Amino acid sequence: MDKIFSVKLDKAKCAADLGDGSERGEYVSQDYILSRLGRPHRSISLMYCYYPLDKEFPARISEVPGISKARYQWDYPYDDYFPYLGGIGGNTDGEPFTSMREIRRHGQDVTLTLTIDPFVSDEHLAAIGDDLRPFGRLFLRINHEATGNWFAFNKRASYQQVADFYCRAVHIIKEHAPNVLTVLCIGGIEDLSSEEMVKEKEFAQAVRETDIWSVDKYISLHWGFPFDVAERGGNSHRRTSVKEIFQLIKRSYERFLYLNSGVPKPMVVSEINSDGDVVGAVGQAEDMRRFYDMIEAENADWLSGVTFYQFRDRGRLGLEIQDSSDCGTGIEQPVMAVYRNIIHRPYFSPSMTAGKELSLPVKLRWGSSEDAEGIGIPIHLEAQPVFFELYFEDDSNLMIELMGMWFYKSPKTKTVDLMPVFFGSELTAPTDTELRIFAPPAGGENDLSLPDGLFNYYYTLEKLPRIRIRTAPTEPCMD
Repeated sequence: MDKIFSVKLDKAKCAADLGDGSERGEYVSQDYILSRLGRPHRSISLMYCYYPLDKEFPARISEVPGISKARYQWDYPYDDYFPYLGGIGGNTDGEPFTSMREIRRHGQDVTLTLTIDPFVSDEHLAAIGDDLRPFGRLFLRINHEATGNWFAFNKRASYQQVADFYCRAVHIIKEHAPNVLTVLCIGGIEDLSSEEMVKEKEFAQAVRETDIWSVDKYISLHWGFPFDVAERGGNSHRRTSVKEIFQLIKRSYERFLYLNSGVPKPMVVSEINSDGDVVGAVGQAEDMRRFYDMIEAENADWLSGVTFYQFRDRGRLGLEIQDSSDCGTGIEQPVMAVYRNIIHRPYFSPSMTAGKELSLPVKLRWGSSEDAEGIGIPIHLEAQPVFFELYFEDDSNLMIELMGMWFYKSPKTKTVDLMPVFFGSELTAPTDTELRIFAPPAGGENDLSLPDGLFNYYYTLEKLPRIRIRTAPTEPCMD
């Protein structure tokens, strides 16, 4: 281990993003998700609400004492997401900022989905921008599914008012937080026989002013959960073909492009899944495999990212179902293995390019999950390892990659065991590979005192870890 090289972390052809927590499930720690899936995502999507003009806020509305019992999921005075505790009169000590810091420590960006009362003042929006400044590149999805009729902001304002609010929020928040990329999520093309998008006249200006275009699409969905059971002949669920959903997404992008005078912008699917309540657990896995297969088969270079909704769900929209006897435990579904395979395919994995030879100490840069500079350490393996460990003497915060599998080293960690890379596989010949190390923000936030601190975090690596590789047990077998 006498040489190290620079490594550039860059974009995937289509990024894999993941939802973590919503009205249907609690947030799951990034350590657990990484252990189950073996790699970080480009971004983790969080869902929160901000209705500071309501007397009940900042309580979660379903937990307010004396609140009327809901007849369906959105039958509350405001959306039943976890409350955004920043803004005017708030602070960044609690949620969603605690989760945002953990996400960024683990080498991922944040997608913050935030439903906002469209009648809040400019000062409220400015305060949100100030809250988000330290979090590097951040995707902000304001009032998503804005052409629907279920969220509180749609019940309080006309579609034109919601669209105008989006533009106002974009201008003010980005003025205070230039690191934020705004995501417009509307229905898009909802019928293949239609040329226009739903409410496109009202949202035409928002299409032009946002940074990113987005739609949410479900191959199947039981929107009546948890208030009824999806049975054949019922009216609280639906199923669409995988092919039609893919075509609707593509047609939506083409219409966005038309409304923006042919000038392209990034297009993402901010929520995608197939509901096991409708198709069953095996059917969910098959639908999702076919959907991601279609993206790769078409080489859909117009699509920059897809968010699977979500990791753990109380119903059947998760890679895990929340255990009804223990909310902190998840029950893996068949879609987990399918999804794990998908996100490890080269098409959905970030690219890494080796550069020049370096010498210690080396200054590592973290711009985002698609723009970072780390190091590569050449590794030669004579045979299948029995032990492969890293020993650290510093308080670095690192993401470590070996042969496609990623590991997290927290500032307190002194030993990282890389043997899971080899479980279930066998080296049949000597192999040369590379150990790659990146340094995302140790505290989850950037240092805004630096000239480029809004966009970059830096860490100086003074010393490499000691690497212990053994290809035989410590003691031989004694038969």
